[in-house]
Amino acid sequence: QVQLVESGGGLVQAGGSLRLSCAASGSIFSTNVMGWYRQAPGKRRELVSTIASDGTTNYADSVKGRFTISRDNAKNTVYLQMNSLKPEDTAVYYCNLNWKTVLAVAYWGQGTQVTVSS
Repeated sequence: QVQLVESGGGLVQAGGSLRLSCAASGSIFSTNVMGWYRQAPGKRRELVSTIASDGTTNYADSVKGRFTISRDNAKNTVYLQMNSLKPEDTAVYYCNLNWKTVLAVAYWGQGTQVTVSS
């Protein structure tokens, strides 16, 4: 079984910063992608950023230049540094871990609330 434990959400004023962390444990395939998605009230879950085990990153246009994703492969942990936060960044942020061998598998964290006040 794989577990993802997120931390670092909270309430911050517009223009502020937060850092999210997600630690994965269990039987994890070494070649994988970790990332963050978010879901605001009444909206669909959307991609924020992903990072592969080889370091390749991907960002949603809405967060480029403001958010930075990184990972520590030895700790199976992914981080999301969020700067210049805007009220529209308010959402529940979910950590995701996935890989594909014969089958594609994906795991989700429980979510952490990020609230940006104007």
